Amino acid sequence: MSRYVRIAALALLLLALALGGYAWLLGRKPPPPAAGAPAAASAPAARQYAVVVAAKPLPAGEPIAQDAVRVVQLPLKPADALADTAAAVARVPVYDIAENTPLTESQLVSGLALRLEPGERAVAVKADEVMGVGNRVRPGDFVDVFFVLKSDGKDVDRSQARLLLPRMRVLAFGSASVDGAPAAAGNGQRGNAGRPEPARTAVLAVPVDQVNRLALGDASARLLLALRRPDDEAVPDADLFAPLPTALQPLPVRAPAPPRPPLAGIDRAQAGLATADLAAGGSARAPQPHAAPTPRLAPQVRGVAAGPSGHEVEVFRGAQRETLHY
Repeated sequence: MSRYVRIAALALLLLALALGGYAWLLGRKPPPPAAGAPAAASAPAARQYAVVVAAKPLPAGEPIAQDAVRVVQLPLKPADALADTAAAVARVPVYDIAENTPLTESQLVSGLALRLEPGERAVAVKADEVMGVGNRVRPGDFVDVFFVLKSDGKDVDRSQARLLLPRMRVLAFGSASVDGAPAAAGNGQRGNAGRPEPARTAVLAVPVDQVNRLALGDASARLLLALRRPDDEAVPDADLFAPLPTALQPLPVRAPAPPRPPLAGIDRAQAGLATADLAAGGSARAPQPHAAPTPRLAPQVRGVAAGPSGHEVEVFRGAQRETLHY
């Protein structure tokens, strides 16, 4: 093979290698975007959060209905925002909430109010170590409330101790509460020396018509909490005792209206209770029907025969009899 043929073959080989390398480089480059096609996003899509918002204006103090809230996707999630409509339905707004406003826990009623049953009220009474079973009472316990009345010569004729309210549910004792984490031993906050401070109040769930009893007992007597087992549901038989009279008497029923049922619930709470009635009990001071006033009799004059010294007249005033001479 001549020298020129070898040189030409080598040149062709080098050219082939160069073209192959160029083709490999072209294969690694992305294809150019098609005409009219949108350019690929240069950054990843922003994160979205599920947030419950008001589907319509929500008035303060009214429970939220199922159709009043909905879930939307937002790029930002407010602090303590709700993510599920089930967490908002039947809750009560603290203030008016406008449409499309994200719902948060701080906008809705919370705390002990949600731990009450219908017809119950949360009532705080003074507490100490003795009253609170040596600070062994815990939120969620059931207790019997006893009271000790001392004779004062006025409303209380004699000293006595009685069961005031049976099986009351404890909502809070000291700083420990059923709607939060339990406090440290002693149920109180830590003082300056690091020691737990004793509890000063106990919060009980009380039927509204029994709040008067607890209020009078706390103001006029010494209260004691007796801890009971949670499955012990024994309560006194109300039929064995006369009901306590109320401080206010209801209006009389006018005929032909049917008889009015006994006061109960918030109506009995409105009627109130007197300390003397709480101390004496219903049997000693049971309400009596109002008797019709006794009509005053006009003096009756009866003439009688005149005596030797003049005339006599007998005057009758009710059951009294008097003879006048003239």
